[in-house]
Amino acid sequence: MTSLYQSELSELPLLSRGKVRDIYAAGDEHLLIVTSDRLSAFDVVLPQPIPGKGEVLTRVSRFWLARTAGIIPNQLTELSVETFVTDPEQRRALGDRAMVVRRLNPLPIEAIVRGYLIGSGWKDYQASGAVSGIALPAGLRQADRLPEPIFTPSTKAAIGDHDENIDFAGAAERIGAELAEQVRTISLHIYQDSAAYALKRGIIIADTKFEFGLDAEGRLHLIDEVLTPDSSRFWPVDQYQPGSSPPSFDKQFVRDYLETLDWDKTPPGPMLPEAIITQTAAKYAEAERRLLG
Repeated sequence: MTSLYQSELSELPLLSRGKVRDIYAAGDEHLLIVTSDRLSAFDVVLPQPIPGKGEVLTRVSRFWLARTAGIIPNQLTELSVETFVTDPEQRRALGDRAMVVRRLNPLPIEAIVRGYLIGSGWKDYQASGAVSGIALPAGLRQADRLPEPIFTPSTKAAIGDHDENIDFAGAAERIGAELAEQVRTISLHIYQDSAAYALKRGIIIADTKFEFGLDAEGRLHLIDEVLTPDSSRFWPVDQYQPGSSPPSFDKQFVRDYLETLDWDKTPPGPMLPEAIITQTAAKYAEAERRLLG
C-alpha cells in the first residue's frame, strides 16, 4: 500500500480518528499512533491523500522528539510496532507511519510559537498592531522576522471546527497560570533551539505548533507531532523575501491554492488537482531531506 488514507488494524481497538492520525489502544499504558496521508487545511480534512506524507511526518517527528528529549520528556517509547501488530501484511501497510507512545493526558490548548509575521498572526497585526494580545512594532511587513519569538496559544478544535487564537491569559484560564508559564517557557526554548538547527540546514521555521500532555504525576511531556511540515511553516532560506508569503516546504502551498477557489472553508473540502498533490508530496519530502539529511 503506497498511500494510506485511514488505517484498519484488526488486532487493536481504534480509539479515535483525528484530522490526520488514527489512534489505537496498545494495552493500558500505551497508544499506537498511525499518521495517515490525510491532509487537513483550514481545519477541514481534504478528500484526497498526499502519498507518503504520513511516513515523512512520523520520521520527522521521531527526529525532533529525540533531539528535544534533553529539554523536556516526551511521549516516545522504545517499544516497537511489531510488539502490538503481528500481522505481516498490516505491518507492511503501515510502513514508517506508526509509533508506540505513552498514554498521557493532553492539555486543551495548542502552544504556537511565531518567529515571523505570517498567517493569522499577520491578519491580527494588520487589524490591531498586536498578535494574541502582544503588541508589536509599527511598520512590520508580511513575513518579517519578529524582534523575538512570541508565544501565541490557541484552542484545540474538533474536526470541522476552527482553532481560535487566545492570549496568554486565556491559556492560563484553561490550564492554570503556573502550567501555562511552563508551557510558554519550554515552547520558546524548543523553537529557538530547533530554528537555529534548521537554519543551518537551509530552512527557516517561521512558526510552529506544539502540544503537551501530563502523566499521572502531573509532569509535563511533549506529545503529538513535533516540527513537521504539517505543524510548522518551513521556508527555504535562499528564497526568503519579506513583504509577501514566501514559498514553503509545507501545506501552505495547498492553502494558497485553496484560497483561489470559491470555497467557504467548511466540509466537504474540494478535490485537489493531481499537480497540487504531486508538488505537495515533493515539498514534504524535501523538508525531510534537508532537516534529517
